[in-house]
Amino acid sequence: MDWQAIGLTLQLAVVTTMILLVIAVPLAAWLALSRRRWTAVIEAVVALPLVLPPTVLGYYVLVGLGARSPVGQWWIAVTGETLPFTFGGLVFASVLYSLPFAVQPLLAAFGGLDRRLLDASAVLGRGRMITVTRVMLPLSRAGLATAVVLSFAHTVGEFGVVLMVGGNIPGETRTVSISIYDSVQGFDYAQAGQTSLALLLFSVGVLTTTYVLQRGGLRAWPRS
Repeated sequence: MDWQAIGLTLQLAVVTTMILLVIAVPLAAWLALSRRRWTAVIEAVVALPLVLPPTVLGYYVLVGLGARSPVGQWWIAVTGETLPFTFGGLVFASVLYSLPFAVQPLLAAFGGLDRRLLDASAVLGRGRMITVTRVMLPLSRAGLATAVVLSFAHTVGEFGVVLMVGGNIPGETRTVSISIYDSVQGFDYAQAGQTSLALLLFSVGVLTTTYVLQRGGLRAWPRS
């Protein structure tokens, strides 16, 4: 097995999941508490990676991070390096691609809370930040755990986006999924089979954990 690719993938998944939690918790809380009609547009944009082909998202991220873009030029001015085909570029792309897998479980959990508890917190003079951290999050542990599990697992299994943005640089951007693809291209079916089996068992474990969390607490995905 390609242990270098496995280690890089785990590192990418951990960093991406930590960043996603920082972004997803306040975003999901705002979406759950907001009564403005245009929040549906924000929610649709957040969920876009669920239906958008990974190569399309990867292309736009690649263009958006390129040396001619404002973000790319700013990054070059600060670090002296470009973002595409680097680990930092992979993290940026992974955060965008896995964002709905962190936001949706939290949004469903927050939306299922008793509004009277939130109103009581407001009556007691607690701000939104205190309400989220002291009331909403403790009551949404299952949704939070599901968001962590799904974000981590989705990042581990990424292929199209990481290939478009990161390429295939060993030790820098070569993840497990790209390693499997390279093994198949090189007719090394033994290594491809071993790595694929490891990912298969990992996926089964992730799904089992997700369903256990759903049955033991709040559901991860909202029902229509």
